[in-house]
Amino acid sequence: MAGGFGIQSGGVPKHYPGKVTAYVLITCIAAAMGGLIFGYDIGISGGVTFMPPFLRRFFPAVYQKEALDKSTNQYCKFDSFTLTMFTSSLYLAALVASLGASKVTRSLGRRWSMLLGGTIFLCSALVNAAAQNIAMLIIGRILLGVGVGFTIQSVPLYVSEMAPYKHRGTLNVLFQLSIAVGNLCANVINYFTQKMANGEGWRVSLGGAAVPALIIGISAFFLPNTPNSILEKGNPAKAREMLRRAEFNDIVEASEASKAVKDPWSNLIKRKYRPHLIMSVFIPMFQQLTGINVVMFYAPVLFITIGFGNDASLMSALITGGINVAATFISVYGTDKWGRRRLFFWGGGLMLIFQVAVASLIGWKFGVTGQVDNLPGWYAIVVVACICIFVSAFAFSWGPLGWLVPSEIFPLEIRSAAQSIVVCVNMFFTFLVAQIFLPMLCRMKFGLFIFFAFFVALMTAFVYFFLPETRNVPIEEMSRVWEEHWYWKKYVIEDGPAIPEKV
Repeated sequence: MAGGFGIQSGGVPKHYPGKVTAYVLITCIAAAMGGLIFGYDIGISGGVTFMPPFLRRFFPAVYQKEALDKSTNQYCKFDSFTLTMFTSSLYLAALVASLGASKVTRSLGRRWSMLLGGTIFLCSALVNAAAQNIAMLIIGRILLGVGVGFTIQSVPLYVSEMAPYKHRGTLNVLFQLSIAVGNLCANVINYFTQKMANGEGWRVSLGGAAVPALIIGISAFFLPNTPNSILEKGNPAKAREMLRRAEFNDIVEASEASKAVKDPWSNLIKRKYRPHLIMSVFIPMFQQLTGINVVMFYAPVLFITIGFGNDASLMSALITGGINVAATFISVYGTDKWGRRRLFFWGGGLMLIFQVAVASLIGWKFGVTGQVDNLPGWYAIVVVACICIFVSAFAFSWGPLGWLVPSEIFPLEIRSAAQSIVVCVNMFFTFLVAQIFLPMLCRMKFGLFIFFAFFVALMTAFVYFFLPETRNVPIEEMSRVWEEHWYWKKYVIEDGPAIPEKV
């Protein structure tokens, strides 16, 4: 048995004749633009939370510590439950919304989930831009989270299902690229809006989220449904027009298997789906425990903490955002050329080295007191360089692959439910890291970076032992990689002769 849906192939991989046409390329690029929403929010949140007018209006206690109390420990300046709740409430809302998005994605199709997410995100951007008090601000953030939950639940699935399998990695990485572009755009906007004389620049920054919301909303309105989604809704004639016969026949069988499953959530806990369930939890969890969102959420705050001025801190965040975009192109080029595992190893090794380097540099100058009088220029350059290398390593490894690999390994009968678990786990740990980072920085000091470095080492070992290579494997044939894996084969092979070990 090969193929995640019970397609007979005798263990021999099939080769579908799909290729990247202009239609497929444009469709995948348009869908991947959904990542702009997520990336813009990550970048914009860190910027507005250090703007003095924003802090003075909504978080006066933090403003008092940051702007007026010069004796405060540098590590603890921004330690505020309300401030971190503003940042992280979006991700808690996205976690809950992704559960409902699973039903919409399965019943109405991927594109309608994207359209709904973009529409909600647009409304929430307007609420945040017009915020008059903290309650209005939090409500807007929660609505943003609902929009993010629907969008990131559907976009990776959409691109994986539309892309030819030999180019699935490259086209799916466009989602991460759009996250990086959204983050960079947010940093550029923050750099200029914080200079606005009327002190209302934060409104422009938060309201700017309407632009990526419009992009994904309009794109989703014109996008076609994927063949898998069309078959799930019972329209095989239309799906056949989009596919070659060989691939169509396999997806029809997959769709029939999917329809036989009334409750994909209970199906997901069956023994044969154990590797899928494990990966749907551990990959998004590890992606957030790299510590990347510590850097991307709080880049301006982080640079202020290590002694940079306001303008210098935003410029440094702008530089890291640019590096993030540039390094993602390594993954665009290499995911289908070098394979997923190799990029995981390269990225994990670099992140481990330079996270330890950042911890050592901060510990050397700030110690445990957080007090420092003068930071030389070369020191600032070295810290920014180390952070940039860390960001670039994430951008070509765990950043894109953390979304790509889960989206391509799930059989159709559990795909929407499993992807919801991916989003839920990702949003939970994004929420958790955002909520605890500032208190942990205050208490653990530079040791916080060692904390994340430990998880980088752990996740690299996890990939080495438990994640098979999925490069150039059609989604309809993906169960083959589990049946041939040294550990997972005992879970997924339920009948028939065992597959011989590779020599």
